[in-house]
Amino acid sequence: MCDYNHIMMDAINSNKNDRKWANAPFEGIKLVSNTAVGSVGQTFVRNICNELGIENEPPVTVKGKEAYNSPWDLKIKGITFEIKTASEDTKGRYQFNHVRLHREYKAMLCIGISPDDIYFQVWTKAAIATGGAGKLTSMEKGGASDFKLSKSKSALLPIENFKTTIEDFIARNF
Repeated sequence: MCDYNHIMMDAINSNKNDRKWANAPFEGIKLVSNTAVGSVGQTFVRNICNELGIENEPPVTVKGKEAYNSPWDLKIKGITFEIKTASEDTKGRYQFNHVRLHREYKAMLCIGISPDDIYFQVWTKAAIATGGAGKLTSMEKGGASDFKLSKSKSALLPIENFKTTIEDFIARNF
């Protein structure tokens, strides 16, 4: 008789997260679903803006309730941002998935979570579309609407620079 549970546990154990995440402060990011990782990033950015006194607002429906399906994730100082969140991979890089250029937003804010640090970077949508943020790679072979942006840790900034960077970015670009 086949022991499906044992086979599944073997498969899980042979594909565990890199050991660098074990007992790390942000290990929990590896325990949430891929969809929830995006929600974690959105909540984090909203809360950090609130904590730092940076004007922000989520998208809302016509009935005035927070919208969860919107072409943008958060308006910061009146500018619509798409927020992308990724955890550090085994090579110290971040894969910001599902970059969609056909959506209506003005800038993209990427949050990179490593085992014990948080990084970020921000670009205008125009910079992303023209390669100014780096090379976009299609998420599917031959696809032209869903991309990923890969970044090394050195291409991102420490989260402690968030307030000055976001305020300078908005002042320079909008």
